[in-house]
Amino acid sequence: MRRKGVAMEGDPRERENRRGSLDEMEMKVARFSRGKAANLGDLRDKKLKGQLAGKEKLIGVSAKAAAQAEKWLLPSVGGYLEPEGLEKTYRFEQWSILPKVDIGSSRKSFDMILPVFGPYTLEYTPNGRYMIVGGRKGHIAFMDMLNMELINEFEVKETVCDVAFLQNEQLFAVAQRKYPYIYNRHGTEIHCLKEHGKSLKLQFLDKHLLLASINSYGQLHYQDMSTGEMVANYSTGLGRTDVMRVNPYNAVIGLGHARGKLTMWKPTSVKPLVTMLCHKGSLTAVAFDRGGHLMATAGGDQKIKIWDLRKFEVVHSYTARAQSLDFSQKGLLASSNGSLVEIYRDCGGQDYKIYMKHRMVKGYQVGKVLFRPYEDICGIGHSMGFSSMLVPGSGEPNFDTFVDNPMETEKQRREKEVQALLDKLQPETIMLDPDVIATVRQLKKKQKKTKKEIEGEIEGAVEAAKNIRVKKKTKGRSKPSRRAKKKEEEVLRAKRPLLDQHKEASGHPDKKLRIGDDTELPKALQRFAKNRQ
Repeated sequence: MRRKGVAMEGDPRERENRRGSLDEMEMKVARFSRGKAANLGDLRDKKLKGQLAGKEKLIGVSAKAAAQAEKWLLPSVGGYLEPEGLEKTYRFEQWSILPKVDIGSSRKSFDMILPVFGPYTLEYTPNGRYMIVGGRKGHIAFMDMLNMELINEFEVKETVCDVAFLQNEQLFAVAQRKYPYIYNRHGTEIHCLKEHGKSLKLQFLDKHLLLASINSYGQLHYQDMSTGEMVANYSTGLGRTDVMRVNPYNAVIGLGHARGKLTMWKPTSVKPLVTMLCHKGSLTAVAFDRGGHLMATAGGDQKIKIWDLRKFEVVHSYTARAQSLDFSQKGLLASSNGSLVEIYRDCGGQDYKIYMKHRMVKGYQVGKVLFRPYEDICGIGHSMGFSSMLVPGSGEPNFDTFVDNPMETEKQRREKEVQALLDKLQPETIMLDPDVIATVRQLKKKQKKTKKEIEGEIEGAVEAAKNIRVKKKTKGRSKPSRRAKKKEEEVLRAKRPLLDQHKEASGHPDKKLRIGDDTELPKALQRFAKNRQ
């Protein structure tokens, strides 16, 4: 019965809910258990029987604890499109998916038509809550994607090449016609970075608080956003490029060049760490997986290649064009070509197959595709504005509030900013294999000693041999001549192992080269050999 809206113990609905939750917990416990329990009734050894019973009890307790942890810590499970029969997932259109999802997810798919200031590029914050879009003709818009609100928009009245968020949504950088500029969320200009020149692409390294840019002269710049210091400025020597991406695993910058080459850079190296010939034509797009071991490249030879960066080898190659590439948090790959956006899914062994397709209105040219973190959304910047499409299974369903929190308050944002400044990594920690940090450096091979070092060792050995005291003996065996002779023998014994090294270092080895039977002599000297060749 119910009394004043409170469920009593005799309420049948309450008993059904409780029974359902118990059945669900039992299923989870069975999934984490290690099979059926052992039959201990036939054992005669009491000691062994007690030990096995204790282990079985521990296994049951651990399975129950794992089921409870999964219930509270992993409440959401990501799902993909599941076809029935002969259906293909890439035939599902957006209009057929939207009625099947909840209202909140259906609101996240939209088209914003802005034909005057396009084409558009876009960027998300690491927690996926805020988005900034930049039009080629100077339009900047800052949006809260969680509440679907426009925070601010303004015009810079200059060409905009790229946009990038800095440590959080309070500051963002815009690559304009002459220099990159930094604005706050209200649209106020904070800084002008004249040292970067005319930048074409921007990338922010959040663990190191570095802003990286590549300008029209092929110069790569690194600037520390916490101190304002210019960390590095290198010339790539491979000409103009607008293909730039950062590897989230090791913070190495990847640049794509006109002759099909891809170079990887870090701020403490004048030369590139890796130079790869990826395509026969110019490189048009590059993307790195979240784990950092997979890389996708697209070139003018109409190829999309998947690379394993642990071996620097091609895993798979596909015949397709792509102007932009991006990996999602769950490993989906998005590519754009003209007005077509294709989503690829890993079917096992890095074998990517087409998962979804989305064709824009005829005439729209897609400039950039970017997955929104922690959401099943793919943002599309095109010539007539920007859009977003639903991609089931692309985003991470469970977020860690200590890493990225889409619901963070103002106090949490301030604490996170201070913590990021305290945990800031130095530029020297950027390397291809970050696991090498905090390990013991391997010993280098022994190098040959110089002539002066060998002479010093000989002098030290002679002095040590001269200071050796000779034991006095009786019956005329301790004569001064014999004692002097013994000292000379000790000096020679100490010098002998170092004399050969000294002769080799001076270029006069003692041993003569012997001509063996297998040695091939010149024709003019073969007649002098004992056994003529």
